[in-house]
Amino acid sequence: MKTMALRTIHTLPDPVLRRKAQRVRAVTPAVRQLIDDMVETMRAAPGVGLAAPQVGVSQRIIVVEFAPEPPEGSAEEQRPPRLYTLINPQIVRASKETELGQEACLSVPGYFGEVERALRITVRGLNRQGQPVRIKAEGWLARIFQHEIDHLDGILYIDRATQMWKAEEAEAEADDTVPA
Repeated sequence: MKTMALRTIHTLPDPVLRRKAQRVRAVTPAVRQLIDDMVETMRAAPGVGLAAPQVGVSQRIIVVEFAPEPPEGSAEEQRPPRLYTLINPQIVRASKETELGQEACLSVPGYFGEVERALRITVRGLNRQGQPVRIKAEGWLARIFQHEIDHLDGILYIDRATQMWKAEEAEAEADDTVPA
């Protein structure tokens, strides 16, 4: 039985977050162990995505776990989240159509920002067995992939944000809208 470990999530101003991560040359047991640790760390945080530099490893690996919301007004049940593990991921296609959306980051705790991202993307990379995979994503899933792949190039969402605010401000606004 493999043992998984929670890893420390590095936060700004840690320089590992600004470094361009190295390509993974071979999918070794150590790489698979890192992926397992990243999944456990992401879930414990909790988050929907994590890039290796966020746990202090400058390698091109991301994990994403996401379940799309059923369409509003539909009787469809919430689907269980799907886990994606990608080694050396690349965005090979991005729609010209973009969307502004709210983002946060485990490496920039306490803040939110508005970021414009491509609405649809195609990502190519390797899975945990080293086999090539291609994923078409849209909406929030596309946003998560773009956010995590940016980490691999030393780019944080705050670099792309058109507007930023502290989490307390968002909570205060939400409290203001709740009837007393």
